Formats: sequence, structure tokens, C-alpha cells
Amino acid sequence: MPEKPTSGELFGVPYNFERPSLSNMLKAYWQPGEGMLVEKPFGVGYTLNLANWRSWIVLAVAGVLLWQQQQGEGEDGAVDEAVEVVVDE
Repeated sequence: MPEKPTSGELFGVPYNFERPSLSNMLKAYWQPGEGMLVEKPFGVGYTLNLANWRSWIVLAVAGVLLWQQQQGEGEDGAVDEAVEVVVDE
């Protein structure tokens, strides 16, 4: 039986299932001169290139949205109460 490839591209989406090393992980997430998205060092798809300033904006926006969501969970103080529904026939 032929050996299955551990990296490549399927329907335009890259995949890599080779065992990653620490140096390869660092190189994958920091690629100066490349775009905002780069191939993942392990798994399927793309990830953020931390050497690109646009990636930091995406992370900042995601962090602010997460912070707002966590702040809003306890502020409303509303208590769920039963509601009576009357149906006229």
C-alpha cells in the first residue's frame, strides 16, 4: 500500500501533518515580507502571520470584542421571570 502524503494541498487548502518542531512553529508564525495569512505549521488551513501589522489589528479587535462580551454578561441584572400568555379563541 502506498504511503499517504503528510503535507500538501486539497481543494486549494493546505494541510501539514508532519510532526512540528519548536523552530518550525516559530518560523511559521513569524514570516516578515509575507501576507497576513500563512499556512499552518500543523493541521489544515491558514493562520495569522504575527510579523504582519494587520494580524495585530485582528487580534486587538478580537480581544476587545471578547472583553466586551465578558463585561456585558453580569451587568444587565435581569432575572428571568415567568410570563403569562393569554390566547383568545
